[in-house]
Amino acid sequence: MITRGKAHTKKAAELFYYLNRTGYNGLCRFNKKGEYNVPFGRYKNINYVRDFTCYREQFSDWHFSQGDFALLPLKKSDFIYADPPYDVPFTQYAKEGFAWRDQVRLAEWLAGHRGPVAASNQATERIIELYTGLGFELRYLDAPRMINCTGDRSPAREILALRNI
Repeated sequence: MITRGKAHTKKAAELFYYLNRTGYNGLCRFNKKGEYNVPFGRYKNINYVRDFTCYREQFSDWHFSQGDFALLPLKKSDFIYADPPYDVPFTQYAKEGFAWRDQVRLAEWLAGHRGPVAASNQATERIIELYTGLGFELRYLDAPRMINCTGDRSPAREILALRNI
């Protein structure tokens, strides 16, 4: 559906949700052709929501978008939460990837927003230096890993970078 230009349909959303719930370790990954590239997981029981009407009211005033973050039409009062790919060697979850230059561009863009901002990432030395250098307040936490190629679920040291909050 993605390659046929039907990625923004209700059916595509339903199929994506099903694939995400049934794929290996809950992983979402695309190959260089932009095709979904995750094997099925091994589950005895698959639990997933089939009726999303209870979310309709909550999400009615929200705006979801896909594309370059720098092109978002923002107001000063808008709250931004950014959760970019971890700063680790493997970040090829999409054909374009998310390189260090993208991490820097995102952090600088977030720092330029006059409204409230929160960003999370793995607490690597260069991520810590990047966000502290841009004036973010950092909070550290051990977050459970939900996805890992080896199935390791040990906590990952993460940062929550905050500005104007």
